Amino acid sequence: MATTIDRDTHGARQTKKATASGWIGSALEYYDFFIYATAASLIFPQIFFPSGNPKIAIVASLATYGVGYIARPIGAFFLGHWGDTHGRKTVLVLCMFLMGFSTMAVGLLPTYQQVGMLAPVLLVVLRLIQGFAVAGEISGASSMILEHAPFGRRGYYASFTLQGVQAGQILAAAVFLPLAYYMPADAFNAWGWRIPFLLSAFVLVAGFIIRREVNETPAFSQEAKGSAVPRSPIIEAFKYSWKDMIRVVCVALMNVIPVVATVFGAAYAVQPAYGIGFEKSLYLWIPVAGNILAVLVIPFVGNLSDKIGRRPPIIVGALGSGLLSFAYLYAISIHNVPLAIVSSLLMWGVVYQGYNAVFPSFYPELFPTRSRVSAMAIAQNIGTAITALLPALFAMAAPPGSANIPLTVGAITLTVTIIAAIAAWSARETHRIRMSDLGEPGAAPMDKQDYDRLREEAMGEAKVIKALA
Repeated sequence: MATTIDRDTHGARQTKKATASGWIGSALEYYDFFIYATAASLIFPQIFFPSGNPKIAIVASLATYGVGYIARPIGAFFLGHWGDTHGRKTVLVLCMFLMGFSTMAVGLLPTYQQVGMLAPVLLVVLRLIQGFAVAGEISGASSMILEHAPFGRRGYYASFTLQGVQAGQILAAAVFLPLAYYMPADAFNAWGWRIPFLLSAFVLVAGFIIRREVNETPAFSQEAKGSAVPRSPIIEAFKYSWKDMIRVVCVALMNVIPVVATVFGAAYAVQPAYGIGFEKSLYLWIPVAGNILAVLVIPFVGNLSDKIGRRPPIIVGALGSGLLSFAYLYAISIHNVPLAIVSSLLMWGVVYQGYNAVFPSFYPELFPTRSRVSAMAIAQNIGTAITALLPALFAMAAPPGSANIPLTVGAITLTVTIIAAIAAWSARETHRIRMSDLGEPGAAPMDKQDYDRLREEAMGEAKVIKALA
């Protein structure tokens, strides 16, 4: 009995450590990724591109944001392979170092006025490295948490990966807020914007200390112990899981919602060429408020998906947030700050979380342990790479001075979310499938009675262990 309790306690502690590592690591790494998104919308058009044509500068700056996503499928092939052959832990540490160093380098770049076209070229190169690095973060962290989590609680624990991502976005915007508010505009544009990028040195150190404390997952360790680690998990993924990979590509198009909210929405609201005239410091509070609400909503939705399944929250989140994009963009167009905030909170902070909270468990549950990180990383990052092209597409389809900008961009957004909803509907439900059966062709969910019994046992053990601690 004592041995069983010790083993269960050890497992529960590793689940908590893995969850904390996934949360904090994702928060720190996506802080790096999203400070670039914020700067690309608010600052980079003026300092890294020719100032003669503001329309071209806006499109070019948003395109460099998209370049980071284009690099993600390439990183997914390398980092997914690394995660399936060398372990989830090692790939997460590697991602952290690549992201940290490339982000610090952005803060040291010369401007267009100093070195001409070399400035945007260097910016693109560093953005490519960022995109390469972040490609393995979500798939590695989600797989690590999922493989440590008890049955019937995978959705809840895996959702903390995305809660960390939202926290990273809050941190990214929060760092810009005091700088944009208190610094004179000239000083902020000259050197103040560099501070958030240089702070990545602390992010790098903190992330490494946290991630080195987590053990490798039981599922991967069992594969390695049995010499079952595939030589080419990528080939296995395309050979046996290609249908589910296509589904993930389509569902991952849901990234269009944060693109609309934080990238195009920010440019539409604050760039002088559009003529809306939101204050930069004021507009930065909109994504902060949306992410704060998302942090609260995500665990609730993740836990809900353990009870009703993964697909219903995703489908509702996709269709609902696509419809709400019209209201959000309209609120910006009429310079209605309260309506823009409320629309953002509903679209991004609440409804979108039906997808955002669930995909960290839904995606890896579709694939076997042997190729889980590769299959998820490649498919998800191809989907997000497609949506990363949308800011530049939005700016070209609805450039400054054009009519019906909310209708045009909203229609594109809704079409994309409908595609994601259909793809999720076509997938098999996975929340009642045992870990040992995940990814097996034709694996059937267990009946409700057995599912409820095992889930109650897992939750009961967690309560006992918590009481003993």
